[in-house]
Amino acid sequence: MPLKTLIRSFLLTSLMGKRWLLRPSLAALNFICRSKSGFFNPDRNWALNKILRWVIYDQFAAGTNAAEVARKSLELKRMGFQGIILGYAKEFVLEDPSDSSHAKHEQGYSAAQYHVIDKWKEGTLETLRMISAGDFLAIKLTGAGPIALDAMRDKQPMPKPVADAMKEISEETIRQGSRIWIDAEQQALQHGLDEWVIDLMRQYNRNGEALIYNTIQAYLKGSQANACRHLKLAAEEGWTAAIKLVRGAYIENEVRSLIHNTKPETDRSYNSIVNMLLTQRWSTGQEADKFPSVALFLATHNTESAQKALATHRGRVAAGLPTAKLECGQIQGMADELSCLLLENYESCARGGEGQGVAQAPGVFKCLSWGSVSECMGYLYRRAVENRGAVERTEHMLKALKQELRRRVFG
Repeated sequence: MPLKTLIRSFLLTSLMGKRWLLRPSLAALNFICRSKSGFFNPDRNWALNKILRWVIYDQFAAGTNAAEVARKSLELKRMGFQGIILGYAKEFVLEDPSDSSHAKHEQGYSAAQYHVIDKWKEGTLETLRMISAGDFLAIKLTGAGPIALDAMRDKQPMPKPVADAMKEISEETIRQGSRIWIDAEQQALQHGLDEWVIDLMRQYNRNGEALIYNTIQAYLKGSQANACRHLKLAAEEGWTAAIKLVRGAYIENEVRSLIHNTKPETDRSYNSIVNMLLTQRWSTGQEADKFPSVALFLATHNTESAQKALATHRGRVAAGLPTAKLECGQIQGMADELSCLLLENYESCARGGEGQGVAQAPGVFKCLSWGSVSECMGYLYRRAVENRGAVERTEHMLKALKQELRRRVFG
């Protein structure tokens, strides 16, 4: 890790670990995100832009353009990461829905709303051109605007303009040798989104390859059943079930009854799904008669969950037993001590330790968003809120950063 990044991580972690300072800082970020004033727009206020870039943007974001993203990607890969996950932070919305130019056509939507889909596709393809073979393109399908959102909410098939855009994006991703993961949505939208992504996996996740990954949120009470449904469909139809497993992204906006009552319940849910995918046993504990090809991306900042998954995967590979293709990742600027631990595991596996080689070694990635400082503020605020619990439990991370700074200073 570059010394500049290490020092910034140490300072930010020290500050974020103080609850009395974290809460007002989040409130200030939220105010900047919502403000319509040009004075509080970081892209218009030079001084505010510089402050936010040094304090938060440079730590968590990839950059404002292709050149900056390329430098950040190269920096991470030089550290040993196998790749990056990159998403475009800008949200595509109608600038003025009340404008008369947005009058609905006979089909029910205005020309401007169809234009949102085109702009979303262009931004997504621009993002794709910033990554390399083996990297992930993060896609948020609600970014395609009202046409996609309404169909998703009503559990309707993917609208043709959105489907055409996804076909172009997917085929370009295949040519480039990259991969796609579809970000999760709130449960009011997720059921419809699951059907869309399963259809995409049916089409593209063939012959043991995983191009499209769907996101399952383990804090939901129905997450285990949802994972089993993906697996059974994949087994019956002969495609690869590719799952990105997270704890959850919408805890402040979700129906509370859908979420596990306690954090230990969420942890058990997460670890149980990981174990099912890696050991290829159904949640009942029975060996699967016909288990599909599985790719698992472990998106977690929880060291215990990561270590359990690595131990299970290592044991399966050493015993010559079937298991899922395993990869891991954390958000850029967060859980760096866990990322370094996972990199150490990758290097050990790549050297042939525990009977593994580079082909079985779980790759390690960092997840970033790109865009101007103003465009990224909403993304950065949501990531901070989603991970507030982890941020407030930073003693182990702060200790690791302090030890590394001491080692570099005193040798």
